[in-house]
Amino acid sequence: MARTRFWDVDRIGPVQIGTHRDRHGRDAHAAACTAPGCDWSADYLNRASAELAARTHRCNAR
Repeated sequence: MARTRFWDVDRIGPVQIGTHRDRHGRDAHAAACTAPGCDWSADYLNRASAELAARTHRCNAR
């Protein structure tokens, strides 16, 4: 059975934000765009930064 990798998952527009553990065992927050053709994603140390990035993200999908 697979373990849960992301929790506290939210969606702001086409961007999903989720909390996970990084390789050092700290909580980290990932933001990833789910729009077709957009390969944007980033990791942040706090939730507010991930949410700000999600709110200001503009897709360049073609």
